[in-house]
Amino acid sequence: MTEGGSSDDAVTIVEVSPRDGLQNERTMVSTQTKARLVRDLIGAGLRRVEVTSFVHPRLVPQMADAEAVVDQTGPHDAASLIGLVLNERGAARAVATRGIEEINYVVPATDSFGRANQGMTTAQALEVGAWIGEQVHGHGHRFSVTVAVAFGCPYDGDVSERRLANVVSRAAELAPDELALADTIGCAVPADVRRRVTQTTGTWSGPLRMHFHDTRRTGLANADAALEAGVRILDSSAGGIGGCPFAPGAAGNLATEDLLWMLQRSHVRTVAPIDAVRVTEIGRELCTALGFDSRSAIGSAGVFPGVPSA
Repeated sequence: MTEGGSSDDAVTIVEVSPRDGLQNERTMVSTQTKARLVRDLIGAGLRRVEVTSFVHPRLVPQMADAEAVVDQTGPHDAASLIGLVLNERGAARAVATRGIEEINYVVPATDSFGRANQGMTTAQALEVGAWIGEQVHGHGHRFSVTVAVAFGCPYDGDVSERRLANVVSRAAELAPDELALADTIGCAVPADVRRRVTQTTGTWSGPLRMHFHDTRRTGLANADAALEAGVRILDSSAGGIGGCPFAPGAAGNLATEDLLWMLQRSHVRTVAPIDAVRVTEIGRELCTALGFDSRSAIGSAGVFPGVPSA
């Protein structure tokens, strides 16, 4: 990891605990608690927060109150609220929700995961994505595309670099403002990350974001490899919570407090200062409310003394 650097080297953290963190939890969380979580995260310094997903409530009951969560969170001049969508209906709901500024659309790297996650093959998702991109931009929102299972699929196993390159090339044609590669089931290792980031940036010149799960305890190492490869936007989740209802074994996101600890101990700045101690507290409180201990290393061990401000 490169220490210090110019303002262009500052890292943006996209906080996903209100959406990816909660979506797979069986303990139902109230709308008020979700909205308070978002406000607390923003208060700690997070400036991009994925607050919900606009999906069918029967399939993902935890996200049934998407509009209400955004409404109770309230507008925030200091932060951008992000909504995830899987299809046209979700996109229509998202663009109609006051307070959502960014809309993140998922393109599956494999047909098997696409059918399980959103009832579409990769080709169908790309076709739908063209319409969604037009709608999102037409309403003045930022549009991002996340390529799911970019490293491995719970149904098909390894995703080849050739397959990923083809999907990325076609996803780029949707003209997103940002492209993300997601290690949905946490099977990537740093060597994979370096190769696939290099491959992707060879065809995609826009902002690249990475989404890591810590299923096999490689999340932090993968984040470091992505940073060394030039990535400056990373997803993470307070408390290390998260998972996907349609990806068996996709346990736990990279914990925000663990990522912050690594960045701050390495003197790598974030775009806005983020209070690592407060994020650790938020993660612990969230995990307690869900009935288990914090899943992050820092949540268990504590923030090491002398951590400088980001």
